[in-house]
Amino acid sequence: MDVGWVYTIQESMHAYAANVYSSVTEELSKVKDRRFIAVEQEFFRLWWDTVATDLQKKQVRQLVKEGRLEFIIGGQVMHDEAVTDLDDEILQLTEGHGFLYETFGVRPQFSWHVDPFGASATTPVLFALAGFNAHLISRIDYDLKDTMQKNKKLQFVWRGSPSLKKQQEIFTHTMDQFSYCTPSHLPFSNSSGFYWNGVALFPDPPKDGIYPNMSLPVTKETIHAYAQTMVENIKQRAAWFKTDHVLWPWGCDKQFYNSSVQFNNMDPLMNYINQNSKEFGVTVQYASLSEYFQTIHQSNLVWDVRGSEDFLPYSTEPYQAWTGFYASRNVLKGVARQASSQLHAAETLFAQYRIGFPDGPVAKDWALHKLRALRWAVSEVQHHDGITGTESPKVADMYLQHLMQAMMGVEELLAALFLLPHNLGMPSSFRTQYHKKGIHQALEQHVIVYNPLAWNISTFINVTVTFPMATVFDDDGQPVPAQIQRSAQSNVTYDLFIVVDLGGLQYRKYLIKFSEQPLSRKSKYSSTYKAKGVLFERRNVQEWSKPGWRLLPVLNECYSLIFDQDTNLLHSITDRKEKRRIHMTQDFWEYHANGDIKVGPISDNYIFSANGSDVRAYKAVEMEIIPGKIVSEIRQYFYREDSDKDYAYSITTRVPEGFEGRLLCHRLEQTYSLGPLHINTEIVLRTSTTLKNNRTLYTDDNGYQMMKRTYKKFINNTLARNYFPMVRSAYIEDGHSRLALSSDRAHGVSSQANGHLEVMLHRRLWNNLPWNLGYNLTLNDSSVVRPTLWMMLGSINETSKLYQREAIELQHRPVVVPIDQPQKPWLDKEPRESFPVHPVVLPPNLHLLSLSIPGWNYSSKHDIHLSHIDSGNDLSSEPDYDRVLLRIMHLFEEGEDAELSKPVTVNLKEVLRGVGEVRVLEERSLTGTWDIMSLKRWKWKTEDNKVTKNNSCWRCGDEAFTVTISPKEIRTFFVHFSSTNI
Repeated sequence: MDVGWVYTIQESMHAYAANVYSSVTEELSKVKDRRFIAVEQEFFRLWWDTVATDLQKKQVRQLVKEGRLEFIIGGQVMHDEAVTDLDDEILQLTEGHGFLYETFGVRPQFSWHVDPFGASATTPVLFALAGFNAHLISRIDYDLKDTMQKNKKLQFVWRGSPSLKKQQEIFTHTMDQFSYCTPSHLPFSNSSGFYWNGVALFPDPPKDGIYPNMSLPVTKETIHAYAQTMVENIKQRAAWFKTDHVLWPWGCDKQFYNSSVQFNNMDPLMNYINQNSKEFGVTVQYASLSEYFQTIHQSNLVWDVRGSEDFLPYSTEPYQAWTGFYASRNVLKGVARQASSQLHAAETLFAQYRIGFPDGPVAKDWALHKLRALRWAVSEVQHHDGITGTESPKVADMYLQHLMQAMMGVEELLAALFLLPHNLGMPSSFRTQYHKKGIHQALEQHVIVYNPLAWNISTFINVTVTFPMATVFDDDGQPVPAQIQRSAQSNVTYDLFIVVDLGGLQYRKYLIKFSEQPLSRKSKYSSTYKAKGVLFERRNVQEWSKPGWRLLPVLNECYSLIFDQDTNLLHSITDRKEKRRIHMTQDFWEYHANGDIKVGPISDNYIFSANGSDVRAYKAVEMEIIPGKIVSEIRQYFYREDSDKDYAYSITTRVPEGFEGRLLCHRLEQTYSLGPLHINTEIVLRTSTTLKNNRTLYTDDNGYQMMKRTYKKFINNTLARNYFPMVRSAYIEDGHSRLALSSDRAHGVSSQANGHLEVMLHRRLWNNLPWNLGYNLTLNDSSVVRPTLWMMLGSINETSKLYQREAIELQHRPVVVPIDQPQKPWLDKEPRESFPVHPVVLPPNLHLLSLSIPGWNYSSKHDIHLSHIDSGNDLSSEPDYDRVLLRIMHLFEEGEDAELSKPVTVNLKEVLRGVGEVRVLEERSLTGTWDIMSLKRWKWKTEDNKVTKNNSCWRCGDEAFTVTISPKEIRTFFVHFSSTNI
């Protein structure tokens, strides 16, 4: 059941989803042999909270206890695997698992990832970390699946991480060519078979219970033909697997909403086959997924091992490469990641507030309600028809509305956490004093800046203001370096860049004093540099007669960027440390898509199928350079026609100044503006370099690990099949240098020529395929998009140390909260608050994935929790506000760096001293539902019989609370702090 694809959640709940759980609960309760698996928790939780009666809840609890109703995956949704971020995959899984464990005491141990468009190598690693024993996938390349079927290779043991290896391996079952739906073809009928409840009807279910396209009933006249059809299909599939046990899925999308009809036809058919098993050579039974995998595990066979390769990209036919969705609905992808970042910041801030000031005025139930709303929205959009951009426009609007509403709620929470006093004896940060008298006072504004990372950072922030001059002071009253200039996006606003130095998980308050005129250079407050731009004449592409003759440098401590005044394009970048110059240009190109299925292959929400090679997307370029003391900015404007008044695309590049020896020096921040596009165009940013990468690039799997992408030639559709998803990072390299990109949202990337790295940033499509038109899936996206990429160039050794941290710093930039509007100065000086006293700082190769208060209320002891559930007492318990969820991840692979790839030992009590005094530390599974010491995952025999030493070291130091974290490990803990305030 898709949470949101063609229809909104509300429409689906009304039309069929609620009926699935109501009718399945009733039918399972009637016959002991029946089974049902439920996958996505969002629909179930909505049914449980808003529809289910007390009787139905009692029946569900019994069915779950007996294993006849089984929750598979257990996350909020069946998340996409190509364009989702690690943080959000873990979040949605944790939300679903927390509900299931608190409510039923069950912990899903198997997956059903049948519908995402390709399979990532990160997903099996996360599922293994969550305690899963087996993984199930379906959508992989059609030609690869055909080969695997013929060779009985559809089942294997997957070691998704090259660093974790056997430690987090998982048995994986690939669905055969029939995928996850019951075969619908009946040789004896024109109707589709095995779908006796028909097709779900929108907007309202039929009052008479008669649905469209209901299959021919199982009767005395049809039962033998039905049995023959089913048995023939079972035997066909059995030939593709090693064991005699065949997984035969019964159902499909939007099924079992009228399950009495389904089961009343399934029961006699299965009984008939079993009664005639000698004739058919087959027996059949209802089974949950756990029962199937238990049978396979008990077969004691030896299985092939698959390494860390993924199954991306994914194609269904020669001209159907599902690589377009990597860039579909750029705005939705961007908002989803912004919401995720905001959630991380709010979670860490509330956890600190709750630990340090448990009796503070921010109501804990109100705060958790705000956080849970955003958790729900961020989890929801990870659906494989959500963040992918493959939904209908009204569903995309639904996702955006849910995200924006929840983000507004969390903005209120952030403001409360910043502004309200941390205890009732302190004054509020939001002052109530009177203004100074006098009418000539300059206006001033206050902003709070929070660092949501467990690293100390030095960077700059940008505050948009409406005054041409401003000076900035920190909370000690000291002037802060700043720079002001005309905004790139507006002629009536200004960009105020402020240098900030922040400890891990710390915030500071800054005072901005505005002026209509620049202050005197002799003034002690003249710490703000007013930057002015130089506009260069528009250059027509046809007039590029002698490019490279008039070059203009823009320098910082790390780079020398050279721009060509004859083209207004980037010409080259010199890595000043390595003294190596790389010729490099950046501009926009477009692929033209075919919209008529009678003419040839089409592009749509899912599929990228270019109608020929890409062409230059502009005919003229304008450039403005704004030299600065904090940041120099290069603005390039690209025009479709030389005579156009408005540009179609732009690149704004910010080159940090004055940050020698700091990470920021290596960062070239680029923001783009694209759109509205012409119909049936797909726009790429092409970076052309002299790096000899042989068209090989590296892209990340969900921000967790990098995958080598070697250019492959195919008989058909080579261009589209060499596009890959980039969630956080991508790079190309030769033997000396690497060009790395970090992204604030997912895109499609490719290296179509030696030294090229192109990023698909936006798509606008229409086609006349009846299926697309019927479901409104043509992607006529007329939006203007403004994605951001950070670019880094350097030696492989140097960039290896930095690019992963860069991607995380882009994802979790400082949170800037204006706490008032420009107004007259206040009468008295406010007290400074320091919170927390000590920064929370991890080593550079460790990242704080999570610091939150989940709120799920269950005992850490499984037996005690089950006893509590079985008692039936107090099942609607209050949230647990004292348990803190902590996750820490090692960023590096084994052997990636001589120093940073080593295991890291940290004392978590010392690390978290700035939050509070750690009293108890419990290691848990990824989603928190297992005590790690009791988690015993199944072992599988493999062809290599390798025994990999588990490098994980729990409390191996001399002190308690000491943890050693090995390359690519994600370690999860429950932390209990002392009740004494910090």
